[in-house]
Amino acid sequence: MKITIVAGARPNFMKIAPLIKAIEYYKEIGENLSFRLVHTGQHYDKIMSISFFEQLGIPNPDINLECGGGTQAEQTAMIMVKFEKELINFKPDVVIVVGDVTSTMACTITAKKLCIKVAHVEAGIRSGDIEMPEEINRIVTDAICDYYFTTTTSASELLKKNQTPINKIHFVGNTMIDTLLINLNNIKKPLFIELNQIKPKSFFLLTLHRPSNVDDVEKLKSILDAIMDATNNTIVIFPVHPRTKSILSLIEKKYENLITITAQPYLEFLYLIKNTKAIITDSGGITEEATVLNIPCLTMRNSTERPETITMGTNELIGDNIKLLKKYITKIIEGKWKKGSIPALWDGKTSDRIISILLNEYKTKRSQLNKVLQHE
Repeated sequence: MKITIVAGARPNFMKIAPLIKAIEYYKEIGENLSFRLVHTGQHYDKIMSISFFEQLGIPNPDINLECGGGTQAEQTAMIMVKFEKELINFKPDVVIVVGDVTSTMACTITAKKLCIKVAHVEAGIRSGDIEMPEEINRIVTDAICDYYFTTTTSASELLKKNQTPINKIHFVGNTMIDTLLINLNNIKKPLFIELNQIKPKSFFLLTLHRPSNVDDVEKLKSILDAIMDATNNTIVIFPVHPRTKSILSLIEKKYENLITITAQPYLEFLYLIKNTKAIITDSGGITEEATVLNIPCLTMRNSTERPETITMGTNELIGDNIKLLKKYITKIIEGKWKKGSIPALWDGKTSDRIISILLNEYKTKRSQLNKVLQHE
């Protein structure tokens, strides 16, 4: 079975790494499997990509389509044109796409137009916010793919309500958690932690990148004012996303206990997540990691595609409610935060389940085809 795996942005790397490990395992035990890794280049930072690939054990991509930059439409079109040529030259039995970035949607459409089956890892999640580009990517991908690999039973139920054939839905768990559990013993303490003698559980971790939070200088300032006021003398570590950096530089006020750093490699960032007192974020994936590690988490969005991190985990949704933000920070400092639990099948074995299902389906169809040919 020939597989093409697509990665387009940094969050994808954590999702594809364990899938590649699972493929390599099945090859070692004698299964006829091969794969090509396609990096669309949607988000590409050479230094960060190299560090992520090295730390996660991801081989160099077979091809980088170099589709960075441009508008949403320009980038989608560029990926589709270049990925079509890739699929014509190296036609696989199935294309695996992960998550909800533009590359996921663009490569799904391209593969389906060439009558190639597509497996969507992280299918069925929805935020309910159609203004998010990611929500459109999820809806389009799930409308036309062939294999739906879900992280939770609620995602599976949503697909069923949308008339997705039940035999195409596979509740398998979360590949992000596969990567988390594989690497927990390999975390690296960032140099600035050592230099500043920052102790575990003595700091808050802040990540912000969504336009609604960072594109307006006054909005960003009001968020930082509230966080720094509520955390009192507690250190806040802020890895600054590239889109946030220029806006942050316009804020003249200096915050004594705010440490701004560049985006971190995976193992260094994992150290920060594991050792923080709490996380304040507008990211989705971090809330999953916080839930598994039982770290208090505040999400500055009005909706989330990962409700299990709230209903079961350690996350709370606060939007841009400054009063609620300060109230919850105080609650965390006082040690009164809720205890979470880990969703079913977030056990580090998701990728093995996915490759096993694809392999069994492939073998079944090959067997059926051989029987038809024999009768002819």
